[in-house]
Parts: sequence; C-alpha cells; structure tokens
Amino acid sequence: MENSSAAAAGGRMPPPPPPMHMDDFVLEGKKPVKNPFVPIGALVTAGVLTAGLISFRSGNSQLGQKLMRARVVAQGATVVLMIGSAYYYGDQIKLFKKGSSP
Repeated sequence: MENSSAAAAGGRMPPPPPPMHMDDFVLEGKKPVKNPFVPIGALVTAGVLTAGLISFRSGNSQLGQKLMRARVVAQGATVVLMIGSAYYYGDQIKLFKKGSSP
C-alpha cells in the first residue's frame, strides 16, 4: 500500500528489475539428476495430494480417503527410491573422488 500511496502523492516508483534469461542461471558444479524416478515420484505424490484435497473439498470423502492412501504409497515409494539411489550412487561416487584410487 505504501507504494501506491507514494505513486499517488507524486513519488517515483523504482524501476522494475531487468528480465531474467536462462543464461543467468549457470549450473556449473551442479551434478545431474542420477535417478529421474525421484522427481517423478515427487510430482506424482503432489498430484495425488492435490486431487485428494480437491475431492475432500467437493464432498467426496470416499474418493478423498482412497487418494490419501495412494499418496502415502507414492510418498513411500519416492523415499525408497531416494534411499536406494543414494546408496547405489554413493558407492560409485566414493570410488571416483579426487585423490582416491579405484
């Protein structure tokens, strides 16, 4: 509200920030995703959660309960994938660290 009152009183608004481009987000040093199923599992979990909340809001509690149970299963599968990929790729990363011999 302060900005709108300052503009109405004749004050100047600060200029907007310049637009951002994909080149501004340099990903140097970031490791690529080793297991693409983990982000997919997270998206599935979020989707099922959203559908469950929508069904609860619309009054369909039976479908909402089924979707909440499906969310728990999807969330558990995602956690298992995270732990499994960390265990699997963790052993490989230790072998290829600088200064270590295979």
